[in-house]
Amino acid sequence: MVEVRTRPAVMRLTDAAASRVREIMGRADKPIAGLRVGVKNGGCAGMEYTLEFAEEAGRFDEIVEDKGVKILIDPRAILYLLGTEMDFRADKMSAQFVFNNPNQTSACGCGESVAITPSKGETADAHV
Repeated sequence: MVEVRTRPAVMRLTDAAASRVREIMGRADKPIAGLRVGVKNGGCAGMEYTLEFAEEAGRFDEIVEDKGVKILIDPRAILYLLGTEMDFRADKMSAQFVFNNPNQTSACGCGESVAITPSKGETADAHV
């Protein structure tokens, strides 16, 4: 008998994040294929998370559907985002998406940039 092993999703959303993304997408002036998530070099800690609404999926995007939201993950960011949970938090002074990333090793004091070590794959299995 062949054992079929399903691949864990690269990342997932909390209920609050999914609700907020659906709300924003519902107000868009044009059709949105999904939320593109990635990382880029920048900031004082070395990397920054990126979010943008995409009109179409990229050829090599990893596509994750969670809680009614399609997440398009930049292929260069996959190893940095394995096991990540995206949350949305709002209080009296701010509202923002927050990344709970097991691969993140540090963050700058202002919270705008992070240091992330690429996953070796163990993290993804821990969240199955």
